[in-house]
Formats: sequence, structure tokens, C-alpha cells
Amino acid sequence: MEQKRERKKCAYKNDCMNGEHAGHPTDSLENIVDQQLAALQDRVDSAQNRLPQIREAVQSLRDILQQLSSQRSSIEEDIHSSFSELHKTLDTRKSVLLMELEVTSGLKQKVLQGQLDTLLQEEAAINYNCSQTGEALDGENKAVILQTHKDVGERLSDLASQGLPLQPEENDQLDLMMEIEGLRKSIHNLGTIVTTNAVASQTEASGEGLEQCVVGQPATVIITTRDKSGGLCKTGNAIISAEVCTPDGSVADGEIVDHKNGTYEFQYTVKKEGNFSLALRLYDQHIKGSPFQLKVTSSPDDSPPTTTAANAASTGSSDGGARKRSAKSPGSRSRQKGVRRGGSLLGTPKKRVNPIEDDLIFRIGTKGRNKGEFTNLQGVAACSEGKILIADSNNQCVQIFSNTGEFQSRFGVRGRLPGQLQRPTGVAVHPNGDIIIADYDNKWVSIFSSEGKYKAKLGSGRLMGPKGVSVDQNGHVIVVDNKACTVFIFQPSGKLVTKFGSRGNGDRQFAGPHFAAVNNNNEIIITDFHNHSVKVFNADGEFLLKFGSNGEGNGQFNAPTGVAVDVNGNIIVADWGNSRIQVFDGSGSFLSYINTAADPLYGPQGLALTSDGHVVVADSGNHCFKVYRYLQ
Repeated sequence: MEQKRERKKCAYKNDCMNGEHAGHPTDSLENIVDQQLAALQDRVDSAQNRLPQIREAVQSLRDILQQLSSQRSSIEEDIHSSFSELHKTLDTRKSVLLMELEVTSGLKQKVLQGQLDTLLQEEAAINYNCSQTGEALDGENKAVILQTHKDVGERLSDLASQGLPLQPEENDQLDLMMEIEGLRKSIHNLGTIVTTNAVASQTEASGEGLEQCVVGQPATVIITTRDKSGGLCKTGNAIISAEVCTPDGSVADGEIVDHKNGTYEFQYTVKKEGNFSLALRLYDQHIKGSPFQLKVTSSPDDSPPTTTAANAASTGSSDGGARKRSAKSPGSRSRQKGVRRGGSLLGTPKKRVNPIEDDLIFRIGTKGRNKGEFTNLQGVAACSEGKILIADSNNQCVQIFSNTGEFQSRFGVRGRLPGQLQRPTGVAVHPNGDIIIADYDNKWVSIFSSEGKYKAKLGSGRLMGPKGVSVDQNGHVIVVDNKACTVFIFQPSGKLVTKFGSRGNGDRQFAGPHFAAVNNNNEIIITDFHNHSVKVFNADGEFLLKFGSNGEGNGQFNAPTGVAVDVNGNIIVADWGNSRIQVFDGSGSFLSYINTAADPLYGPQGLALTSDGHVVVADSGNHCFKVYRYLQ
């Protein structure tokens, strides 16, 4: 058979060489087949090389779809919750108006009815006495006439001369003023679903900030968002982040301005010469050409800086690990500071002496819903067993880590029933090991065992919006009611011990209080968010002292949040609006900052001291918690 096949191949070859194709070059069939096989293998290899990219894109799309679904569920719940609150507010207002109507009409009715009763009594008295006198006058008995004159005449004179309330002492006006039309218009426009169609692969950057940058001088980059077809997006609110940093990790100042027309302006300032990287991301993905390489010079006359784009194929994998964001434009804000907010330690033009040399030990977390991931983390607690507890607000759970940052467990089921969590914002650990959680939306405080098993709730029916919780030296649970502007103190059984505070700016008043801490004297320390101060009370709620004012200087606040006390009585405060942590002595005198320069904070919330003496803070804007070395 093989010989027959060889003869046929030779015949074909001879026919070709001797026939009409004798004039062109020929090759053996084996060589042609080998060439075709090699070409096919190359194409297979090329096609297979696309598979990792496709798998990565598929995973990315699945992540986005999952996040989209989660966002939809979360927003749907927010809509139901918001309108439920509106219904409750309307019902409350309805009850108030009906009560006001009842009281007002009752008062008017009382006055008019009293006046009517007086006149009817007088009328009856006059008729009676006149009747008696008439009978005497009709008779012929002179003795009776004289007696009647003596008995009735004086009364008749009094009745005739007595001043009577003949003019109405009240009126019948009861009107209802209801601005229904304006309310209808407001309700008609209530709420907006904010989104864009912008995609990172089509979004572009331009401007002098991509071409040149001079030390100390602002440089500007214009970011133009586009949809999948390259069409210009004409609305704002896209989530854009920007980062300017050196290879050693130092970050430059910058801020993003949303022009609300699909374009964004990123302005940054670099304070030293060198090679920098400019990363521009849309929805956590690099835009066209990002990251850009910048050469920063000391003056415009120096050698012109160059800008090169990193290989597009590698940009998708350049985000390994947690990222620092030096500027960000969340959809709810049109202007946002880059790196940090004004007044943080890095933003201080004059170097302050810092006797407490602290630095970052580690950070844990990124945005997400899995273990070790967070969405709007709020309260923080630490216990003597070497654990760190995080209230993961929008994930409706509490996550527990070791002092070294190792994930241990988490618990929490979303819902509005006892034992479920709707919006956990504060967390504390009782000396008996129980975990105490403030649930802002459920309007109560839940108590769980150290293993996360539900035990009880307290404050239901009293609390309006509990934010922070703490435990005093008597084992009482201190609850900071953010919405009611009141501090409640309960026994663990739920019995109210005392409460203090109201809405206002006085010493014993609050405006959106956030968190609480207790010092060795069993004094209660409260952060007063909108009053930009910290207030100290004794265990009975009597005011002792306050410190802080609105500003960016030493000892000033832009909305304080988390608070903790060290063994020496020093007070550590998270300064939310200034994105920093300040340290004060027990009398409120400023001591120092926690040095957060290595990894700047972005809207810190709760904080605590770990059992090994470090400061742990919920870095809410960066969706992580950070642990800093703290030398007491």
C-alpha cells in the first residue's frame, strides 16, 4: 500500500512538472503540508493566547454585574426605607395637625361655651326674679309687695346694672394652610437615579498636565468621558480617581472638579523633581493611556518632560493589591480633595513638632462584599483577647480580625427582625465578652454572644438613629443617638439608667453626635459632629468640658467622628473632614497627630486602641481599616 501511495505521488509530481505547470517552481507535498501545519499551529496558539484575556474580561464583567446587582438591591432597599420614613413623617405630621386642631378648637369652644353659660344663667336669674316680682305686683296684698320689694328689688337692681359679656370673647376662625402644590412638585422630583454610560476604554485625558509639570506649579489634566461607541457623555457624576506618585510611593496633592458635562478637571501640584506616574481610573479601571509617565522639572526652561503611556495590555494587571487613591470624584459630590482633605498633616505648610512618632503598620480591606472586604465600614472596637471588630455598615455584618489583621469570622444577616442587621454603625465589646451593635436603620441596639449568636436587643421604641456604642466601667451600655441628638445609658437588660442631651449648640446639646469613649474616671467622651467639638460628661450626664472648633489648625475639627482613650487618659479623635487623627490630653489640650502620611486617610470613621497598644481606624472612603503604631 505504501509503495502504491508513493507511485501515485510521483505520478502527480511528474504530471505537474511535465504538464502546464512546468514553468513555475515546485515543492514536495510533504513540505507544503508541514508549512500548512505550522501555520495552523501558529493560528491556534494566537487564538489560545486570547483566552486569558477573555477569561479576565469575563471575570471583570461578572464582577461588574454582581456589583450592579448589589447596588440595585441596596438602592432598592434605600428607596423603600426612605419612602417608609416619609410615610412615617407624614403620619406624624398628620397626628400633630389633628392634635393641634383639637387643642385649638377646644380652647375656643371653652371660652365661647363659658360665655354662653354665663349669659344663660343671667337670663334665667332675671326671668325668675321678674316672675316673682310680677306675681307680687298682680296681687293686692300690700305686705307681700313690701316683702317682695325687700327680697327681690335689690337683686333686680343688681341684675339690671351688672356688666355682662354681651360681645363674643372668641371667634369661629379655624383655617388650614397646606402648601400642597409645592409639596407635590417636590415629591414629583424626589430622588434621582444617578449613573453614566462612561467606559474607561474610550475615556481620554488631555491638557498640559500630560505634557509638562514644574515643581510647585499647578498642572491640569482634562478628562473626557465617553461611552462604548466613543460618544461624548454629557452628564457628570462618574466615579473617577487619580493618583500621582513616585516609585517610592510618595503622593502629590491634587483634586478633581466635576464640570457636570462629561468632562472633569484634575489639577495637581508636585513638590519635588523626579519621575512620577499619573494613573487615571474610571470605575477603578485605567482610562486610555493610563498610567502616564511624567518627568517633573524645576523650571519650564529645563529639558522638556515627556509623557508616555504604559503598554495597554499591561494596564489591566497593574492594580495588584490595595491601591491608594490620591484624588477621587464620587458621584454624590462635584468637588473633592485629592490625596487628603485640607488641613491634614501633609497639607500643613509648616512642619509641626510631633513628639509621638507613629506610622502605618498595615491596612486590611478593599471595596466588596466578601470576607475582608468592606462597603462603608463605620464603627471599630478592640478587645483584650486580641481581636479587632469592624461594623461593615452596607454589608450588614460585623467582621472580626486578629490584632495582626488576620480574618477570623463574621456574622450578620440583613433584615429588620430581632437578630438581623440593617445598618450596623457602632460596635463595642462588653467585659463579659458580648458584642454590642448599634443598628441605625433598625433603631435599636443588638447584643450578640462572642460567637455571634443573637441574645437580645435594647432601646427599641426609644432610639431614633443610634450611631455609636460604648461600655462604661459599670458595664452599662452607652448609646449615641445621632438622629435624636441624645446619649442614652442602658443596663444590659435594657433598662434605661439615664439620658442626656438635645439638639442645639449648647454645652449639653449636640448636632449629629457620632461616637463615644469612656476614660478611667468613668467619664463619657462624645464627638459632636456638626458642632465640630468633643464634649466630656460624668456618668450622670453632667457637662464637664468641651474642646475644639471648626477649622484646619491644631486642635480644630471639620466634623469629628471616632474617639478613643489611652491608659494615660489622652483622647484620640478621628477628624473626618480633615482626614486626620489628632491626640489631646485629658483636659482637651492638643498634643499631636497620628502620622498617616504613608497612606493618607479618606473620611475616617470609628477608631479604637488595640490590646497591644496600636490605633485602629476605619478608613471609610478607602474601604479598609488601618492600624498605626502609637507610642503612649
